[in-house]
Amino acid sequence: MRTLISNPTIVNNGEQFRGSIVVNNGKIVEILRGDELPRAQCDEIIEATGLYLIPGVIDDHVHFREPGLTHKATIATESRAAAAGGVTSFMEMPNTVPQTTTIGALKDKFKIAANDSLINYSFFFGATNSNVSDFAKLNPKNICGIKLFMGSSTGNMLVDKKNELEKIFEEAKRLEMPVAVHCEESSIIAENTRRIKETEGEDPDVRFHPVIRSEEACYQSTASAVELAKRYGTHLHVMHISTARELELLTVGNADEKRITAEVTPAHLTFCDADYAALGTRIKCNPAIKSAKDRTALRQAMNDGKVDVIGTDHAPHLPEDKKGGALKAASGMPSIQFSLLAMLKLVDEKEISIETLVEKMCHAPAKIFNINKRGYIEKGFNADFVLLNPKKPHTTTTADIISKCGWSPFEGMTFNWSVEQTWVNGECAYKEGVINEDVRGKALRFNR
Repeated sequence: MRTLISNPTIVNNGEQFRGSIVVNNGKIVEILRGDELPRAQCDEIIEATGLYLIPGVIDDHVHFREPGLTHKATIATESRAAAAGGVTSFMEMPNTVPQTTTIGALKDKFKIAANDSLINYSFFFGATNSNVSDFAKLNPKNICGIKLFMGSSTGNMLVDKKNELEKIFEEAKRLEMPVAVHCEESSIIAENTRRIKETEGEDPDVRFHPVIRSEEACYQSTASAVELAKRYGTHLHVMHISTARELELLTVGNADEKRITAEVTPAHLTFCDADYAALGTRIKCNPAIKSAKDRTALRQAMNDGKVDVIGTDHAPHLPEDKKGGALKAASGMPSIQFSLLAMLKLVDEKEISIETLVEKMCHAPAKIFNINKRGYIEKGFNADFVLLNPKKPHTTTTADIISKCGWSPFEGMTFNWSVEQTWVNGECAYKEGVINEDVRGKALRFNR
C-alpha cells in the first residue's frame, strides 16, 4: 500500500524543508519538496501540515532487563514506551540475568525480541575476563558491538586484567566491531567510598554520589580506554560521558570519520548536582550526575562535535529499589519515553538546534554503528520516522505504554512538543496515545 505523509516540515541531513514522503512496502520510495506531487496515486494520505517529520530515533544504550529481571521491565513493555517517545530502534546492554556473555544467551535475546519487540533491535555482546575467544563466533553484520565494563560494573562483568583488555581491543579491531565502554575506575570509587563513609556513615546522602563516583574516576578510566583504542586502532565508543574533563580526551569531527566516539545522555544534559535536593535518588545513575559546569560543557560538546550521540542509558527500577542514599539506592532511571521530548525542550531553550538533535539521535548512531538503511529520511531506506507536533504540549502517556516501572525524573516536566505518530518499517506503531499491537520490529543489520 502506498501511503503519502503530506506536507510536514522534514528535518534531515542538516536541513529542514516543507515536503512530503511516500511509503510503500516498508520503504521510503519518494521524497517530495514543496508542492511536488507523487508519481503515482497513493492509497492513503496522512495530512501532516504543521507537524515536523524526523527519522526515527536510534537509542544506542538501553537496559530492557529481560531475561531475568522482568519484574522491572521487559522487551515488550520498554519497546512500547520507546515507540511512545519516538524511538524506532534500540541497542540493549548485556548485564541481564543471565548476562549476555555467551553465544547462547545472545541468541535467546534475539528470539525474545523477534516475538515481542514493537521496534527494531540489536544487542551488545558482553566482554568478560575469559570470553574473548567467543568473539570470532559473532557475526559483525548481526550485532551492534562489544560492551566492556572497564573499571566499574554491576554484577561480575568488570574486566580488570590488562592482558584480557588488550585481547579485547585487538580482536574487536580485527572484526571491525566497535567497543562500547562504561568508564569509571573502581579503585578510585572504593577509596572515595571509604573516605566519605568515615564522616557520613554507611549510606551517605545521595548528594555524595558524584563525590564517590568522581570526575577523577571517570577521567582515569576513559583515558585508559582511549589509550588502548589508539594503540590497536579499535573503534571505541565511550558511553555516557559525564564530565568536562573527559571531553579533553575527545576530538571534534564528523561521527563517521572518527575512531573514538562518545555518547551523552539526556539526564546528564538536563540535570546537575543541585537537583539532588529536589529529585534525590530519582536521578542517581552511574556515572553520577555532576556539576552545572559539567552540564554546560556537555551541551557545548553536542554543538561543537566532540560528543557524537545522545543515548538514554534507560534503566528501569521499581520505586522501592530507589530507596536509600548514595550507596544503597539503585543506580539508573527510566527515560526512553521522554528522551526526544527532553531534547526538544533544549531546542526550545536555544541550547541546540533541531538539526543537531536529529544528527545526534538519528543520523550519528546509524553512522557510528554502520546500520543498514536506517537513521535518515532517504529514498530506499526503511520507513522509520516520527511525526512531532510543536504546538501540542505533551501529556503523560497512559500506564500501559510507559516504562513498566512507571516513574521517571522527567515525568511532570513541561514539554511544548508531543509525539503524534511513530512509524516502524512503514507501519504506524504509535498514534496519539495508542499502540498498534500488530507491529513488530526487525533485527538491525550492520554494514561491516
